[in-house]
Amino acid sequence: MRSSAPGSPTEVHVLSNGLRVVTEPMASVASAAIGIWVGVGSRDEPEALAGASHFLEHLLFKGTVSRSAASIAESLDEVGGDCNAFTTKEYTAFYVRLLAEDAALGLDILCDIITEPALAPADVDAERQVIAEEIAMHGDEPSDLAAELASQLLYPSSPLGRDTLGTRATVAKLAAHDIRHFFEERYRTDAMVVSLAGRIDDRLLERLELLPSSSTTVASMREVPALPTNQVLVETDDAAQVNLSLAWRSLDRRHPLRHAAAVYNQLLGGGLSSRLFQEVRERRGLTYSIWSEREAYSDAGAISIIAGTAAEHTAEVVEICLSQVAELAAQGPSVREVEVAKSNLRAELLLSHEDSGARMSRMAAQALLHGSVTSIEGAVESLSAVNVDQVAEVARLVAEATPVLAAVGPISAAELEGILPR
Repeated sequence: MRSSAPGSPTEVHVLSNGLRVVTEPMASVASAAIGIWVGVGSRDEPEALAGASHFLEHLLFKGTVSRSAASIAESLDEVGGDCNAFTTKEYTAFYVRLLAEDAALGLDILCDIITEPALAPADVDAERQVIAEEIAMHGDEPSDLAAELASQLLYPSSPLGRDTLGTRATVAKLAAHDIRHFFEERYRTDAMVVSLAGRIDDRLLERLELLPSSSTTVASMREVPALPTNQVLVETDDAAQVNLSLAWRSLDRRHPLRHAAAVYNQLLGGGLSSRLFQEVRERRGLTYSIWSEREAYSDAGAISIIAGTAAEHTAEVVEICLSQVAELAAQGPSVREVEVAKSNLRAELLLSHEDSGARMSRMAAQALLHGSVTSIEGAVESLSAVNVDQVAEVARLVAEATPVLAAVGPISAAELEGILPR
């Protein structure tokens, strides 16, 4: 069965094995981008298996029943292909981008690693050390650590509050049989989306029809995360500056105001003309970098402000950020800044659409997370329809939420207590 997104060459196919496939031909390019998105991420892991999705992502490239890790690498190098993967809270993605003439090879490799990984105990032990080094590297980056601490505050007692990498303790205990069981239970065709963009043809679908259909179903362990109970979390060290993450719970990805939330985030701290960049950096010179970002999950979301500043300026920076959020809620944004934010997001969307890899990723995420694919024209139309009142409503919803503050650097929790409204 196949269907098309209105006004778009995108087609959605549902194969006999239950696999969903989205395709978008691009006759003007020489490349093909192929991705397999699996609807399982770190929030689907029991606490004892924290980090299993990310560990599995690493291991799938360590070889299959018919291909060694070295042969996979050599095959892709020979044709100039680029292959990678990443793990998020709600899905894991594997992708390859290469010349269209080699698309069948790329798809074959992805299908092999997704259906017949070796998952050898020796590889598990070897990769365990690699992941331990990745966790250490992540911990050495203060802005990443501040964001991780903020997630713990935002989503208390929820897997959404955990780092996707897991912890040293959980990764050390994960055994080959644990990971294989997690793979066999979770990596099912009905939980996957395959996305193809670029110079492609329908013959690639024949290979996907050969993938075995799902034989088991697994009950979801996802629960709506509780609201924050604690507001401040600090990790004190002797770094040169304080890295902070100030955050509020916000809208999930299906909320009717989700497009307005994207505009709100852009005008708050998403660009050079944003309120935060202009007020904190340009006018006051209190930080080199400051920005806001939005995350949206199936049942929760957040708006976060990230900045680095000297310890003596931390309280002032936080107070300015709080005042900007409060002002947007009380007065609403101007017509001009909403239009600037919308134009910026529109350009970003259209520019990314020129790349086969970006198109492949966009289609995969939409099909997996929303169950359908909106055409680029439809996405631009939804963005253009956002008005000032909708953005003002998002601003009020954010300001009404309980703020949390995480900081890493030469500062103590006592110095930040009382700075946040309750």
